[in-house]
Amino acid sequence: MTALIALIRKDLILYVNDKRALMLHLLMPVVLAAFFGSLFGGGGESKTSRIDVGLVLLDQSANARKIADGLKADSNLRVAELSDAEAQAQVRAGKLPVAVVIPAGFGEHSASALFRGRDKPELPVYYDPSQSTVLAMVKGLLTQHVMEVTSAAVMNGEGSQTVERYLAELPAARDRSTEQAQLGDFLASLKKFQDERAATRSAAADNAKPAADAGSGGMSIPYTTHDQALSSGPKYNGYAHSFAGMGVQFILFMGVNMGINILLDRRQGIWSRLLAAPVSLTTLVMGRAVAGAIIATGLMCAMFVCAALIFKVEITSLPGFIGMAVCFGLMTAAFGLLIAAFGKTPEAARGIATFATLIMVMLGGAWVPSFVFPEWMQTATLVVPTRWAVDGLDAVTWRGLDLAGAAPAMAVQLGFALLFGGLALWKFLKDQQR
Repeated sequence: MTALIALIRKDLILYVNDKRALMLHLLMPVVLAAFFGSLFGGGGESKTSRIDVGLVLLDQSANARKIADGLKADSNLRVAELSDAEAQAQVRAGKLPVAVVIPAGFGEHSASALFRGRDKPELPVYYDPSQSTVLAMVKGLLTQHVMEVTSAAVMNGEGSQTVERYLAELPAARDRSTEQAQLGDFLASLKKFQDERAATRSAAADNAKPAADAGSGGMSIPYTTHDQALSSGPKYNGYAHSFAGMGVQFILFMGVNMGINILLDRRQGIWSRLLAAPVSLTTLVMGRAVAGAIIATGLMCAMFVCAALIFKVEITSLPGFIGMAVCFGLMTAAFGLLIAAFGKTPEAARGIATFATLIMVMLGGAWVPSFVFPEWMQTATLVVPTRWAVDGLDAVTWRGLDLAGAAPAMAVQLGFALLFGGLALWKFLKDQQR
């Protein structure tokens, strides 16, 4: 037992004295987590950013101006009027995600096509190919504003001529189909409504009295939303997931370095000299594993102390977090031993281990949350230990779960630790017998 403690103490002192390793494994993940956390919404207190949209207004009609004014007043958009050439140039350069063109005659033609269903005018939309999601949102908001203005233009008294054209295009009453007859009845009623409204306004004007405000008369979205972010924990903090992901990534790199150092010790003969001492191979391997697990656990705790103090990340279950840190630390140490046991040379092992680590980190949801993956990939990545590590750390931070909520992730980490560690010890013993 004294030998095991001495080996653990030696490895810990060597690691703490290696300032370069401390900077790489502690400072770098904090910096990257801060960057990614700001992209994922930061502390959850900032308002949703507005979308920059270019507007090319080639139609100077009243309806087109109303559509433009509606877009500019929309709280979700930041609209800048540009020429057609400027809009195309800025979208091509990536300075604007989307630009909308309202062509000449659009106001009149859109009103004429409202009930026809044919001869619809086109709205050219320029967009950056990398911003297809933004394109869908802008098209939805554009539909809302165009429908409000166009329907108002048709239903108000100003749209009387448009309705008359609709009626004139319909066949004679005796030759109409059932749908055409119903449309004719609707348009006739609408024409009557327009005439009465026009007469009311005219009478009010003659009497120098303001007419009663009946609204715009156009169609609008028949609801509003009341958005509520719900989770069982504290208010969402984007930094919590980023610190979990970056912590998992860089601590795994620390495990890789631990395995590479063992291979270097074997090449330089240090490993053989240690085995020549009154220390068993099992004790030597256990000493490296325990030291690696302590370092990994300490790094994870230090990162989240920074997250809590600087970025207000809340840990809702301290036992759950400590359990996750310890279990992931054990898995990391076992992963490092596995690299050392099966690696042939330090150079070859470093390349393969780095590639394997990056794949595990990517599939584990450390870079982007796993819920954005396709459904089949979300299921497939359940066999990746990093997926459980990130989900477990999310559970005890912003999701607000307790120790029981993190227990499945802890159990999986311990399972992988036993698997990796068992394979590594078996290979070490097998090589010793040769």
